[in-house]
Amino acid sequence: MQLEIRKAKSEEMDDFKRVVRTALMFPSPAPDYPGTELTLCAFIDGKLVTSYAALPMTIAINGGDVPFAGVTAVGTLPVARRLGCLRKVTARHFELLHEEGERPVTALYATRAAIYHRYGYSSVVTSDSYTVEPRDIQFIAGWEPGSNFREARETDISVFSDLYNRFIEKRTGYLRRNEDMWKRQLVPSKREGRENYAVIYEEESGPQGYVLYTTTPLPPGRSKWGSNISIRDFIWLTPSAYRSIWEFFSRMDIITEVTWGQAPIDDPLPHLLIEPRRLNQKQSDGLYGRIVDVEKAMDKRGYDEEGTLIFKVTDELCPWNSGTWRLDTSPDGATIKQTGESAQVEIPISTLGLLYFGQLSATEAGRMGRLEVLEPGNLSTWDKVMSTVYRPACANHF
Repeated sequence: MQLEIRKAKSEEMDDFKRVVRTALMFPSPAPDYPGTELTLCAFIDGKLVTSYAALPMTIAINGGDVPFAGVTAVGTLPVARRLGCLRKVTARHFELLHEEGERPVTALYATRAAIYHRYGYSSVVTSDSYTVEPRDIQFIAGWEPGSNFREARETDISVFSDLYNRFIEKRTGYLRRNEDMWKRQLVPSKREGRENYAVIYEEESGPQGYVLYTTTPLPPGRSKWGSNISIRDFIWLTPSAYRSIWEFFSRMDIITEVTWGQAPIDDPLPHLLIEPRRLNQKQSDGLYGRIVDVEKAMDKRGYDEEGTLIFKVTDELCPWNSGTWRLDTSPDGATIKQTGESAQVEIPISTLGLLYFGQLSATEAGRMGRLEVLEPGNLSTWDKVMSTVYRPACANHF
């Protein structure tokens, strides 16, 4: 058996699509795929058996913009599984990222978490989902909703972009959207039986929020009249904008259910409704992240506190990360270098990813046994330095 790791050629992209469809059990036709230059695949005796692609993207982390590789279209043919193909592709991708030095973090949505835990990934975003009837969207007394809504126009892309960028300014996990991402967001692929809508909420000071949503007819036998709503994107700058948009949905009398599948874990709605149990709230893992290059990644996220963190990293797949590092932070920036000083904690790369995104604090990770505390008196500094203003969230799939 001869194993080769390389990019797919243009004439091999039909095989690439077939591997993804077969491995992930996608229906035909397959979704859109990136160009050959973004792929990295495994070939056994010349036959493509493992698909893999990485999109160049940027993610916001607590006021800092971090370039990352968005991994997608990962799959191995059933006849080639348990041969180590994906591990070799992943390791080679990490080597290339380290050599290029431009994208020190990778992220993905995992079909199965256990696959990616093996490669140092961790669940850096947790999402809530709601399914609520419009009649149950009733707020605690003491607030009057606004009603200044308008349907979006084709010329409103700058309005959406401005609101979104202001919303994510100090948030963590949201993607910086380029023009192509905005086109996909505002004009998604047509799906049979679905209609897409975009609504902007305005106050005297101008637009303060928007919501993109899809309506889907009820299944046969449920009702002759009515639809379900699925929220695709929800942005607000003020508490009044947030409540007004939800109140907007409460007035839709022939809607059976409103569903939001990617609500931030610190979303305010459960604390605002008269009866929050009606949300049918569920929690699930979202984005998985991985630091590929500690030296290039740690100084790019935002920090709100001054501090010095000294930590020993263990990383089997990326040996250049292993060793002891000193990170000096302030609201104006951060610096990192290798050091011979005594480490305050010893931390696996997967746990460092959790702290990097603000998914866990160092104290929480220590209690779980996800890091070894060498100097307990420094944990409070770790918690302050690595904290984020908001809990991590992500509104895009890729």
